[in-house]
Amino acid sequence: MAVTNIVNALLLQRGKVLLAKRSLGRKTYPGCWSFPGGHVEKGETLNDALARELHEEVGLIPLVYKRIGSVADPNSDADGQVIYHMYVVTAWEGGEPRLVGDEHSELRWFMIEAASALEGLALPEYVAILSRLRTMDLLHSN
Repeated sequence: MAVTNIVNALLLQRGKVLLAKRSLGRKTYPGCWSFPGGHVEKGETLNDALARELHEEVGLIPLVYKRIGSVADPNSDADGQVIYHMYVVTAWEGGEPRLVGDEHSELRWFMIEAASALEGLALPEYVAILSRLRTMDLLHSN
């Protein structure tokens, strides 16, 4: 079974996390809230994919980040499994995140509790990941 690796960035700033609303034309999870990120390309490390995807989607270059775990997509099918590698990003260059391209229709900062309770999260597993953020000493890094 093939495995598709995807990196997701949980950007944290002043106690808030950045969520990206997936464009309605997306094949998977259209119109749902997710995190900036995307597919790891052949021969690319997870860290390299994180840097590339953040630059392509929100115009940022991650400076301080930490991998906090992985989530298997519950909707993986017989063609293969999709694994999301979750990163907390607490410092970056490039200013404020902004929409680049058409993969997302909106970016918005949420308090962790509000993000956890949000209707329309792409994966229910995101709630557990967001809950873990409250126990980590990362929320007030910048």
